[in-house]
Amino acid sequence: MPDHHVTKVKQWDDIAPVHGIKPHTVAVTRDLQERSELLFSFRAGEIDFEIKRGREALWILARFPSGGGVAIRGVYAPDGDLELKGIRENGNVTEFTVFGTTMGEFKCRLELLESERAQIRWTVTLTPLVDLLMPPQPWNVYPINAEGDPIPTHGIIHAQQRGSAAGLLFFSLTEPESGTALYVQNLTALNEYCEITCTTPNTIVGAEWPGMGFQPPPSDRHSLPSGREVGVCDFFLRLIPKLPRSDRDVGRMFLDMLADIYAHFPRPETSYHDWPDRAEETLRDLIHSKKLTTERNGYLYLHPYTDSEYPDSMVQLTVLLPIREYADWKGMEIPFTDRLREGVSGFFDPKLKTMRRYLSTVGEDKNPLEVDSWYLYHPLANLARLAKAGDEGARDMFLQSVEYGIRAAHRFEYWWPIKFNIETFKIITGDRKPGEAGQTDVPGLYAYVMLEALDLTGDERYLKEAQQAIRALNGLSFDIGYQYNNTAWGATACLRLWKITGEEYYREQSFVFLASFFHNVYLWECDFGPAKHYPTFMGVTCLHDGNYMAMYEEFESFTAFHECLHVAGEDLPPSVRILLTEYCKYVLHHGWYYYPGELPREALATEIRNGHIDRSLAIPLEDLYADWQPAGAVGQEVYGCGGAFAFVTRSYHRIEGAPFLLYCEYPVRELEQEADRCVAFRVDGESGFQCRLRLIPTDGHALPDAAVRVKQRNREERLEATSTPEGHREYLVTGGSSVVVDWREGA
Repeated sequence: MPDHHVTKVKQWDDIAPVHGIKPHTVAVTRDLQERSELLFSFRAGEIDFEIKRGREALWILARFPSGGGVAIRGVYAPDGDLELKGIRENGNVTEFTVFGTTMGEFKCRLELLESERAQIRWTVTLTPLVDLLMPPQPWNVYPINAEGDPIPTHGIIHAQQRGSAAGLLFFSLTEPESGTALYVQNLTALNEYCEITCTTPNTIVGAEWPGMGFQPPPSDRHSLPSGREVGVCDFFLRLIPKLPRSDRDVGRMFLDMLADIYAHFPRPETSYHDWPDRAEETLRDLIHSKKLTTERNGYLYLHPYTDSEYPDSMVQLTVLLPIREYADWKGMEIPFTDRLREGVSGFFDPKLKTMRRYLSTVGEDKNPLEVDSWYLYHPLANLARLAKAGDEGARDMFLQSVEYGIRAAHRFEYWWPIKFNIETFKIITGDRKPGEAGQTDVPGLYAYVMLEALDLTGDERYLKEAQQAIRALNGLSFDIGYQYNNTAWGATACLRLWKITGEEYYREQSFVFLASFFHNVYLWECDFGPAKHYPTFMGVTCLHDGNYMAMYEEFESFTAFHECLHVAGEDLPPSVRILLTEYCKYVLHHGWYYYPGELPREALATEIRNGHIDRSLAIPLEDLYADWQPAGAVGQEVYGCGGAFAFVTRSYHRIEGAPFLLYCEYPVRELEQEADRCVAFRVDGESGFQCRLRLIPTDGHALPDAAVRVKQRNREERLEATSTPEGHREYLVTGGSSVVVDWREGA
């Protein structure tokens, strides 16, 4: 056995611990059984709902067929009484006003989103009686048995809110054996509340079984003004009378239920941004700004941050590859890439026969033998892509390094630590923190690298390595994610394994990776503090404990998801296609605001951890927050600048002989020339969701008259165009459509 120890995380089916019972929990049963009045009831799917008025709370009860269920405190007026002021029904919407004698007037809105599914939305605003300081409140969600008692229940908490990411709670009620619930708090509705009270919605949806759900951020200094109506709650609830039987079941159920909610979730509009122009600006700055590059041993290297930090292999290759792809997209040579490529060999250690993180000239403040586990494999993935493009030197370095990577995998039994010594394999940092394991998604990145080796050599040994790495992750569920671009590559590796082997296990395991990824998205738009100046919706946190979104992780995830859709396409469940394509769409929207020149100075940090911020450079900030923190406190990350090139090469499509570029927010597949001046393609995604498609004139040409027709479910129609201020022609296209663009005369 190897002489290492790295903690393994809890399994997906661990029963939620109960550390004691709070008074509010004890009061639930009494309020429901002895002091409640039934206001109305309804049925949705297999779930029975009741709305009840207790003494100081209004309750929403949902019962599974087993009799067990969920009780949600929809309105709370502590130490007071509730007075109902009438019920108004309009189709699937019920509205009423409740007066809480200690709080003020609550306006409540209950919407049954789909009658055949148990899915509701509950919205509450509060108009305070007095200038009201908001005290700490109890959880609002309680699992209950048939008698309405939460205390004897048992269950599994699969996921809960992390930091400022999506305000969600995902759990199963196992005793009594009942079903599974996904609760999502729409944090966008709390913007005004947070701005007035100077609070943040971080970690306000959680669980301490049997108390769970949402707790409004308390404030003991900044009060809600008397007489001013403010949103205090807006949640979506999806219930299924089914329990998962594995972590793969958990992942698939989460994605399906989240997509069901997402279909009704308030989503901001996207805007078009000129990514080709941004790519050219970035290339210009990389070539000319001395703040971004440095020379070592006669070779050109990139600084990781503006005029800061030592060159490293991940940074060099993460920028080199997207620019190489961009050069191919443009059909021209970019000499700058050759200079970057020449320096890559400086990271290869001929003694160890592997890529190192740092050059041998790294400063004394760094340990040249220390490497993060993911840092070992990420450069190899990019070397493999260079090799596939015909770079024989990259192929040689890759195949030698892969053998070292396999030795590391065997040494750590496919369970990698945070950091280790590259010469001795001695663990430097094993776990994230006590009891939380190491870099849990590295097996997915490793599998991806092994599949690249398989493609390059045909050696089945690499396939077996990829399979063993993915199998080592069995049972992790939502703890599989460590750094979310690598989580995305793990999902891609699983789908590739499924296509190669035909084993359904791997497709299902991709859902585990994707569930962990979408657990950590910002499913809301922050509109207070510095975030007023940039969108946050569908951004993803960079790390499991990194409470900000970062361009590097985002553009890599965008790239990985394009590959997922290319590999699996129509074989993915609708829920997965919805979430992947919507993520790709929104990254093109909010990604623009990583660039400091797009933000006012007051939104930017003044104390910078790495280097400094130069607003004149087309280099993105590392960190954007969905709270009160200023943008860019970590620094301006050079290794994130590949995003502009990746967005261009995957979202802008050159068509031979066409005087325009075809731009699409969703990934495009099967782009084929049907005839002279006529192309056909498929837009990924699902019906019910739309994306922007544009025709963009090139080289000063005028846009020709063109007919854009879509076909979906045997129905064809011609789309109406909108002329844009930039001189483009824009269309709204439904996901999953077949599209024809015809600019022949008389089309």
